Amino acid sequence: MEKLVVSAAPHIKSGNSTTKVMLSVILALLPTTVVGCIYYGLNAVLMVLVAVLTAVVSEYAYQKIMHIKLKIDDLSAVVTGLLVALNLPSTTPLWIVALASFIAIVIAKQLFGGIGYNFANPAIVGRIVVTLCFTEATSNYLLPFASGVDAVSSPTMLTQISSGAQLPEFWKVFLGLQGGTIGEVCSLALIAGGVYLVLNKTISAAIPLSYIGTTFVLTALLGHNPVYSIFSGGLLLGAIFMATDYVTSPITFKGKIIFGIGCGVITALIRIYGSNAEGVSYAILFMNVLTPLIERYTMRRTRFGKYSKKKEAKGQ
Repeated sequence: MEKLVVSAAPHIKSGNSTTKVMLSVILALLPTTVVGCIYYGLNAVLMVLVAVLTAVVSEYAYQKIMHIKLKIDDLSAVVTGLLVALNLPSTTPLWIVALASFIAIVIAKQLFGGIGYNFANPAIVGRIVVTLCFTEATSNYLLPFASGVDAVSSPTMLTQISSGAQLPEFWKVFLGLQGGTIGEVCSLALIAGGVYLVLNKTISAAIPLSYIGTTFVLTALLGHNPVYSIFSGGLLLGAIFMATDYVTSPITFKGKIIFGIGCGVITALIRIYGSNAEGVSYAILFMNVLTPLIERYTMRRTRFGKYSKKKEAKGQ
């Protein structure tokens, strides 16, 4: 007699695991990380090491203290720490970098139940908290390769756009030869990482394209330079690596499009009308909160056993 095996859903499984997905994200972030460390030197390297180490140790310590099964081998803490470092300028004090990673892992992730239960992208929460609490210490942007007497604060490209200052040649912006955070400056490296993630099907292109496209169109309609707006600030970093977070973004295609459009609208409005030249982190955080609502109204509803009249008429 043939045995029938009954198991809990999901019944269709892929070969992907959390570790494989996170490893793909780490590989995709390597070009940006390497370029950022070359541009900003030893400070950037130390920031990356401190952020990643703090994230991993914080997750391990919390799980040990709370007697939770250890999951640091899934590499999610490494990704969070890496994103925290890449979202801060190279002049950020190391203790603030460590604090941002701690907040991201313990407060934004573990206190909500760990991976899969956080309501917002942990790296974004960590970054927003430290930039609000220590604004001056996290707003000192240097030009790449600046050292010694040349290591003075430089306005970011978004600040130049907002003030109406003369903009540099586009190739300099595309390659990241202007002030910014460690991971946002080189658009070429970010795009290379994004293409890799889309080609190996780690992420869908729906959110990045709808996010970037909406920001482009809206900034153009509101009289700003859309090309420089797209390749400046943390837009590409946020759209490719943070807005696409599996846990905090919609799972439906329609939901992803709505999510990306919402991020684009909020980013453009903050950049143009807000007191802050950047708006990516706040836009993604706001849309993270709306994700359950978006999924509720975009989830496909199927009633088993119910056939449409059209199929019935065709004899199907």
